[in-house]
Amino acid sequence: MHVPIRMPGHWFDELATGGGSVEAIGFLAQGERSRRLLLIGELLDRLEERPTLLGPADLGAVWRTVEEAEARKPGSAEELLTGPEVGSWLAHTLRRLHGTSVGPPLWVDTGHLAAVAVVAALRAGTAADLVVPAREGAVPLPTLGLARLPGSPLLGFQPVRARVREGELHLAATVRGTGAIALTVRPLTAPRSAVWWPTHRLPVRPGGPEVSLDDTDPYRDLDRPIPPRLLTRRELATWTRLFTEAVALLDADPAPVPAPGSGPDPAPGSSATPASGPDLTTGTGSTRVSGGSGTRPGTLRPEEIRRIVPWPGRLPNGPVEGLSASTADAFGSMVVAEPPNAAALAETMVHEFQHSKLGALLHLFAMLDDDRTEEHYAPWRPDPRHLPGLLHGAYAFVGVAGFWRDRIGDRTADPLDLAPFRFALRRIQTRTVLRTLATRATLTGPGRRLVAGLTRTVDGWVREPVDGAVVARARAAAAGHRAEWRLRHLRCVEEERAGLAAAVRSGAPLPPPRRPRLLPAAERTHWQDVRGALYLRPDTVDAADAVPDRDPDRAPDPPSLPADVLLVQGEAASAREAYRERWSATPGDPHLLAGWLLAHTALHPGHRRLLARPERFAAAVEGEGPEVWERAAYRLAAPGHPA
Repeated sequence: MHVPIRMPGHWFDELATGGGSVEAIGFLAQGERSRRLLLIGELLDRLEERPTLLGPADLGAVWRTVEEAEARKPGSAEELLTGPEVGSWLAHTLRRLHGTSVGPPLWVDTGHLAAVAVVAALRAGTAADLVVPAREGAVPLPTLGLARLPGSPLLGFQPVRARVREGELHLAATVRGTGAIALTVRPLTAPRSAVWWPTHRLPVRPGGPEVSLDDTDPYRDLDRPIPPRLLTRRELATWTRLFTEAVALLDADPAPVPAPGSGPDPAPGSSATPASGPDLTTGTGSTRVSGGSGTRPGTLRPEEIRRIVPWPGRLPNGPVEGLSASTADAFGSMVVAEPPNAAALAETMVHEFQHSKLGALLHLFAMLDDDRTEEHYAPWRPDPRHLPGLLHGAYAFVGVAGFWRDRIGDRTADPLDLAPFRFALRRIQTRTVLRTLATRATLTGPGRRLVAGLTRTVDGWVREPVDGAVVARARAAAAGHRAEWRLRHLRCVEEERAGLAAAVRSGAPLPPPRRPRLLPAAERTHWQDVRGALYLRPDTVDAADAVPDRDPDRAPDPPSLPADVLLVQGEAASAREAYRERWSATPGDPHLLAGWLLAHTALHPGHRRLLARPERFAAAVEGEGPEVWERAAYRLAAPGHPA
């Protein structure tokens, strides 16, 4: 008998603020458990219908092994089946069976179920005799590590006999003549060796839960299987230190943030009674439950993280520092590039767990209807996004904003006093996206309730006092990213472009604004907001130190221009002239045009309407030199001209 899952309204409302109590997040975990068991049932049904999909493995023997393990040690097999390691593999394998993904021979993906059963037997102390797939002579054991048969390596994918007795695993090749030698190991206790690579463990607290640091599982990435990428001793030591420091930072009570008010009102239509008392406020209160267990956005109990995967490679367009990702298939798991410090790791953990929370909510509630057309502005990305991506981004960055809000004044966690800027920037950007969702998305009832809750949280934060100079820098950074994004991705329609050009050249009436068209993906180029990064610490860069050459063949981290440095340091007149001069060397560069507009509007605040539709300005001056830019700016910013 199936019992429907019903979430209490007050737990939904807690999560809709961007935070969530232990109980609310526990409910999400239970929902993920139910979904996972249903997906495992779907896989078993398909394998029963077509046993040959498992290759040499026997489904009956595999599943009996899992059942015997659960019977011997209740909860052990279920914990394994509901973990992120199994979730990532299961989702990939079901996509293979549905024909929407690719990978190794299908029996290798489906046969990984036998490796899961072997781990269940090892953890429960039961026996098993199964056939498991080996990849280049290595057998991955989810949550435990990677076992490698010594001797001449097995090439490609081969079946291996796995025998488990009282915690001991014996592996032997089923193919003769390879030279591979049988291996016997005790995976639960064996130290690292040439033939056994155990999964690294990061203790949350002494004697308490641990987070796996996974560098071997083939399904640890977001989609396709990948080979192991072993951490060096230095990398492992760095990860261990940063994680320990990040946990201490997340567990510490933040410095109180003084603010008026007592938190947001309950969501419209909510039948639940909002929690009372300062410890459960989520918007403008300043008290948090000790140990990071409060409901406020930006808080995180580190033990809610299940797995961290060090980013397994590099990106074609640049370094991976600061990058992270997660998937709704693996609740509590995240792929993270090695961060520069503990605060960056703690911020990333908050960010990615926000994605896990929303992913779990989306498995329970439909939030919006969308065709996933990527055409919307996301302030934290260089490319257009679809509405589901905006919702995920808004939820994640509410958490990030809350994290930095709680660090304001905490010189231990934020010795350079950067938290006020980061909080101010993220609240501006998130508010922009929430406005897009409220006006452009077709939201369901739960979707409206979620967006309303997030909006109340951010609106409460916008009213909180932050140093005026910091807020000005945050606004400038946000405006600069948006202006350059629009110049790079949007074009006025042909009729409007012709009218704008005529208006500037001959004084003809300005055409009314029309919906711009999105530049096709094939015509876009990768870009980084190098100017925006300067606003974080403008006092540490000198215009004389900036590199003027923007060589696309250089790597990945494009240099700043002297004009950018002048702009962020408040020298708007000099910056405007520097952008003009640079135009002759690289005409048509959207970075230069956006910079000139930012400098011009800093000098002429009444012209800030130009930043709302900078693509109109670009169309008006297309083919003209910088000598007409100021005249065009006055023309387009004239009173009464529709922005």
